Order: sequence, then structure tokens, then C-alpha cells
Amino acid sequence: MNKSLQHRTLKDYTTLVGVHYPNLELSYEVFGQPLHSAPVVLVNHALTGNSDVAGEHTGWWKGIVSKGNLVDTNKYTIISINIPGNGYDNKPENLIDDYKSFTVRDVAQLFGLLLQDLGVSKLHAIIAGSLGGGIAWEMAVLFPDLADYIIPIASDWKATDWILAHNKVQEQILTNSKKPVHDARMMAMLFYRTAASFKEKFNRTQNEALGIANVESWLLHHGYKLEQRFELKAYQMVNHLLSTLDITAERGTFEEVAKNIKAKVIQIGIDSDFFFVPEENRETQKVLESIGANALYKEITSIHGHDGFLVEDEQLKELLKGVF
Repeated sequence: MNKSLQHRTLKDYTTLVGVHYPNLELSYEVFGQPLHSAPVVLVNHALTGNSDVAGEHTGWWKGIVSKGNLVDTNKYTIISINIPGNGYDNKPENLIDDYKSFTVRDVAQLFGLLLQDLGVSKLHAIIAGSLGGGIAWEMAVLFPDLADYIIPIASDWKATDWILAHNKVQEQILTNSKKPVHDARMMAMLFYRTAASFKEKFNRTQNEALGIANVESWLLHHGYKLEQRFELKAYQMVNHLLSTLDITAERGTFEEVAKNIKAKVIQIGIDSDFFFVPEENRETQKVLESIGANALYKEITSIHGHDGFLVEDEQLKELLKGVF
């Protein structure tokens, strides 16, 4: 059990689709400076990530969130909240049975409510990759005065047709496979990397012990690892959330919605991202510029595709040093 995990229960929450939860327990972690003693940075985790953003041994983003680093734990208070139902708290009772009862907007709302509960009314920045970036976009609309910066990385404010198509195949695998989480993860890894990344890593080498290609054993390993870490319900939940990305839903056009965003938006794309394709980010930047929004678009160069935001630490530090 993660010793630094903290819990808060939010009362009487009704989701956008009308499902009422009398009690919703959220878990989160705080790194760096004590709460209310330094500027606060919220880090939203990606699809299979969690709140352990800067743990000494297991922090998944400690390459940019640590002492003396881009998001310096000597200077900032860093908060990371688990998406409800992601299972990181090891409490089966907190898994969500009806995962379609939640949307990304609900998660953004709950994150905002938790911050209010903690007495945090101002954030220096929300920095987030992939699904977490979509939650950051929603928070910028729901809580316009909350953050000075929102930094969605390898992400988007919407689920494109490409994302929806991927998620539908994932959902089918999760529904029909004998090893649902394992097999869905294997398929997803093909979207998170690129052909060039695989060539550099494996170059058609063989795993002699198993009698199969190294790329095959790597995919099987990733499937096995996630199967050990993720309950089926949790993976169904986060996969479904990705399909609900859309800050314009029931609000108007993107231009109309974006005019309400007060935070400075810094989108970071990855030139080889095969999942959240950078063309969409560039298109968004054009629209933001056309309405006079305070926005920038920057790009990571990488052969590693979508996962580049977890690999290219040095480029990320260079692109964001002006913010932190």
C-alpha cells in the first residue's frame, strides 16, 4: 500500500449523465513543499498512470518532477489526484461498476472540488499528458480562475474519430477477450509507439529463450504487467473516459468555449504521435490565435510517438523552462 496516498470523500455527487453517488472517495498525493507554503502545480496522470508522479523509486515523471528539476520539488507543492475508479488505492469498493456513468468533465469537476476541499484556490500550472491533458482542458473551462497555465502534452480537447475508433476496438477486446486487460494493452502499445521506435529498439532480434521475436516478448510483457496492475473495471473506466473528451459538448463551438479560458495555454505535441496526432494541436493553435487567446504551441521531436512525453525529458525541460 502506498504510504503517501491521502484520501478525501466528496458527498452527494451526481454525474453529468445523472448517476448519483452519495459518497465518492478520491485519493491523491502531495510532493515537494507543504500545502499552502509554495506555488502549487497540479499534475494530471495519463490513462494507466496514477498519483505517484514523483515518488523516489517509482515516480513515473520524476525525470521532470524532482529536486532541482523542471518542476522543482524545492520550489513547488505538487499535487496529483487519481482518476476515480483507477484502482490505485487498492480498494475494490472504490472501483466504478457503471463506468459509463462518468465523463472527463466529471473527473475535471471532481478534481476541482477536491482542490477546493484542500483550500487550494490558485494553481501556478496544470501540466498533464495524454488523457490527463484532456482533463486539464476541461478544468480550464470549468474553473477559469484556477490556473495561470495549462499545459496539455500529447493530448487534445476532444476525442477525434481516430481516438474513438481506437477506443471502440479496445472496448471490444475488453468485452470479448479471455485475457482482456492483457490483450487490450498489447494492442494499445502499437498506437503509443511507432514503427521507427520499434526498429530502433528491436531491429528484428530474437528472444532465444522463448523462441519468439523480442518485439513479441516485449508486447506480451507489457500485457502481463498491466494485467497484474489493473482491474478490468478500472481499465474499462479510463478507456471510456478517453472517448468522452470534448470541451464543446453542450457548450457551443470551440471558439465560443475557448474565449472563456483565462489560463495561458501551452500545447505540446510530438511530431511522431500516432495517437493524439500533432496536426490537431496545430489546428487548435490556429483557432486560439484567431480569437486572440493567450496560447502557444510547441513540439517535441521524437521517434517514440505518443510515449515521447515520457521519454524526451530533456526536450520537455527546454520547451517549458520559461514556465517553471
